[in-house]
Amino acid sequence: MSGIIDTNIMTQVGFVVRDVEASRKKFAEFFGVEPPPISDSGKYEVTGTVVNGKPAPEASCKMAFFRVGQNVSIELIEPNGAKSTWQDFLDEHGEGIHHIAFGVKGMDEKIQACESFGMKCLQRGKYGNASGEYAYMDAGADLKCIVELLENYSK
Repeated sequence: MSGIIDTNIMTQVGFVVRDVEASRKKFAEFFGVEPPPISDSGKYEVTGTVVNGKPAPEASCKMAFFRVGQNVSIELIEPNGAKSTWQDFLDEHGEGIHHIAFGVKGMDEKIQACESFGMKCLQRGKYGNASGEYAYMDAGADLKCIVELLENYSK
């Protein structure tokens, strides 16, 4: 594979929602499964969240994940009201599909490749349990969406 991020395998579709509790119940009912647990995005001391190039210690969210395929999940995200790509999306567009995600190796290199392709890094941080990191890339001009890069350290 020789594309911009060296993969075309999608791992996640993320939805921004106003109420993760209500949304997870509806998705669970739709899928005929038990609602998954709700987690938070973690403490800033671990995540080091950066929004538009600036430290964002207040940016946080509640999340719930549904497995919908062998290697794909649906992520429900309820932002906490502080400046973040999640809150910006909710304020500008309302609830809906926020991003599609791809697993990558070499986050810095992949961000640089995406930026060379014309994307802008909207938000970046580590997972709340420090097992990996994410970056949301604004690909709206060319790909009409936000692309999330996910790098798991354990794999």
